[in-house]
Amino acid sequence: MHPYVLAAIGGAIIGLSAVMLMAFSGRLAGISGIVGGLMPPKPADDWTWRVAFVVGLILAPLVLAGFTGDTRIGAPTVGPLLLIVAGLLVGGGTMLGSGCTSGHGVCGVSRLSPRSIAATITFIAAGMITVFVVRHVM
Repeated sequence: MHPYVLAAIGGAIIGLSAVMLMAFSGRLAGISGIVGGLMPPKPADDWTWRVAFVVGLILAPLVLAGFTGDTRIGAPTVGPLLLIVAGLLVGGGTMLGSGCTSGHGVCGVSRLSPRSIAATITFIAAGMITVFVVRHVM
């Protein structure tokens, strides 16, 4: 199957899951907020659905591998130190931006939230600048 078709199917599944989470629980499918509700010092009272959501994120590539023999997730192309630094920067950015691309980009933009639209434009611009600097300046 063509990669664009697979991407469209994946996007539709993400959109459907975000709609279902909102319809059935009134919650946004913002991954940083979902995971943040599991963190100390006091996990959220509704931790069970959050754990189920995170477990689903982890199991999905394994289920895909079971059906196709391929997770479609490539090996990291950088060392562990850079991955840790990048993860910390992304985590800090989600705290500063009060959310992540799933919460703002998928859920917020679809609700026409001006704050989410501004945040998503900022995420995309920062990503474009980072790619340019890494590929052409460094």
